[in-house]
Amino acid sequence: MLIWFFKAVDGLLGQFYDYILGTHVSGIGFITAIILVFLAGIISTNVFGKKILFLLEKGLLHIPVFKGIYNPLKQTVDAFSPENKSSFKTFVIVEYPRPGVYSFGFLTKECCIRHTGESEICLKAVYIPTNHLYLGEIALFKAEDVIYPKLSVDDGIKIILSGGIATPDYLTEAPALKEAGTY
Repeated sequence: MLIWFFKAVDGLLGQFYDYILGTHVSGIGFITAIILVFLAGIISTNVFGKKILFLLEKGLLHIPVFKGIYNPLKQTVDAFSPENKSSFKTFVIVEYPRPGVYSFGFLTKECCIRHTGESEICLKAVYIPTNHLYLGEIALFKAEDVIYPKLSVDDGIKIILSGGIATPDYLTEAPALKEAGTY
């Protein structure tokens, strides 16, 4: 797989060098790709680079097909980014998809439904992964139906990616989170 990737990248960028140099130099296209990725990282981490990327992204979002693909992909990548503190707040356990069956999930948000009048019901939005981490369902639960194990989000991701193998033999509930009904 790695050899295939190397050949694909080298073949794409290597054609440019073949034309300029008049001969094929194996690996020069791949090295150029690495340098381009490195430079893109440097540019995107400074203020000027972020502004350029913002303007480029804004322009690309005017392309109908690109916009439909790019937005969901960007949201997914952002959700798993270590810098994103608003995506997965807490690793939780919920009774889902039916009574007696429990699923691991990630608490993502709290939303309240206001009834006519003054009453409202607040629900916890839980993302329940179904295929590694990228596909899943969002289900709403009452606060008392959410179990908060003493596990970090990183531990939860390890459990999901390992297919449950990384689950500790015993899980302890974090009572402070349960009593507060917050995350």
